[in-house]
Amino acid sequence: MLSNVLKFLSVSAPSRRALGSSAVACVLALGLCGVQVANAQGSKIGFVNTERILRDSAPARAAQAKIEAEFKKRDEDLQRIGNSLKASAQKFEKDAPVLSESDRGKRQRELANQDADLQRKRREFQEDFNRRRNEEFAVIVEKANVSIKRIAEVENFDAIIQDAVTVNPRIDITDKVIQALGN
Repeated sequence: MLSNVLKFLSVSAPSRRALGSSAVACVLALGLCGVQVANAQGSKIGFVNTERILRDSAPARAAQAKIEAEFKKRDEDLQRIGNSLKASAQKFEKDAPVLSESDRGKRQRELANQDADLQRKRREFQEDFNRRRNEEFAVIVEKANVSIKRIAEVENFDAIIQDAVTVNPRIDITDKVIQALGN
């Protein structure tokens, strides 16, 4: 069957055009059916949802809690600074009509500087948080890969696919991996 597809593909482009798109589709479909039959006869394929592992596994939940605890004080400080800046801005809006032009300009610059400083601190916080999260999750991914390889060897999988667009639930082994990580 595959040899027929290869023969068809070796035909010149004008000849293929003369056969028409329906003939092309038939030949390709027949060729793909031959490939599927070969896979169905002896291959065992599994699927792992990495996102679910990084969300639902015990090590992932522990890492998330650890990171949140590590960054809690900085987050609270940023919220406090943000609330203070908001209060200062509201006070400025209330006082602006009675302020002199120079005082109004001075306070606007101070508020703008405070806002820029807060935005910089928030960016740094987010970058640090993401870096730490990536570090922690990289360890989990390494452990998950070891577990996936072990499951593949024990259960004789020919291939394990991660993060596909669509998957039949019967080949999803994510729960097995999550369970293996919990041990």
